[in-house]
Amino acid sequence: MPPASDLSTSGAGAPDVRPPTMSAARSVHTAVVWAALARVAAEAHEPLDVLDVGGGTGGLAVPMAQLGHRVTVVDPSPDALASLERRAGEAGVSVRSLQGDAAGLLDVVDPASADLALCHGVLEHVDDVEPALAALVAALRPGGWLSVLVANRHAMVLARAVAGHLAQARAALDDPDGRWGPGDPLPRRFGEDELLARLAAAGLTVGAVHGVRTLADLVPGSAVDHDSGTAELLLDLETATADHPAFRAVATQLHVLARRD
Repeated sequence: MPPASDLSTSGAGAPDVRPPTMSAARSVHTAVVWAALARVAAEAHEPLDVLDVGGGTGGLAVPMAQLGHRVTVVDPSPDALASLERRAGEAGVSVRSLQGDAAGLLDVVDPASADLALCHGVLEHVDDVEPALAALVAALRPGGWLSVLVANRHAMVLARAVAGHLAQARAALDDPDGRWGPGDPLPRRFGEDELLARLAAAGLTVGAVHGVRTLADLVPGSAVDHDSGTAELLLDLETATADHPAFRAVATQLHVLARRD
């Protein structure tokens, strides 16, 4: 596994930023995360046991399996798991699917069985963050990596203000969970300092922090979908700004790679 200093998503030696067979337009929103995961996988020099908790229909699980890794997806939705199996079959790869959730993870997978665990868009929804993180850490082998992707509370303040919803922006700024009001679809969002503190308390050492969808959400989708040149430029910008603290502060999502001590 690579040391923390090697986990940048850009620069010399950085891996391809898009999953196999995925176009630039489709990969813009996942480029930074994929590049970080590809770096961890490439440095291992051998197939990994990958656990994708809340992996849904396999948007990252199937590409990881295409690279030769042993992938297990745990998700509470039987419909999502059925879609995952269809996608894996169409891609010609095998992905193990298990019904379950983060808090009850050790009911369906063995402790210390994963080299890399993915927890993307999950911590915003769990009833209690600490038990979910504890289960994820327990599922990792010593030295294994946890990839966490969460909604950034500060970006939501900016987004609400830019949209003209100033009262909602102020509510999101003041709310301890970063919610803009009763109609907010997310139970919680995270600031970077809070997220890193929670990971440290769970026994993890942070290796890298990235901003995700820093610029992609500001560019009209039509420009990206119908112009391959624009898509390539945006893909390059997303990757180049991911490690920059000033841009990370307003990214729609925060991505953290942390290692089990």
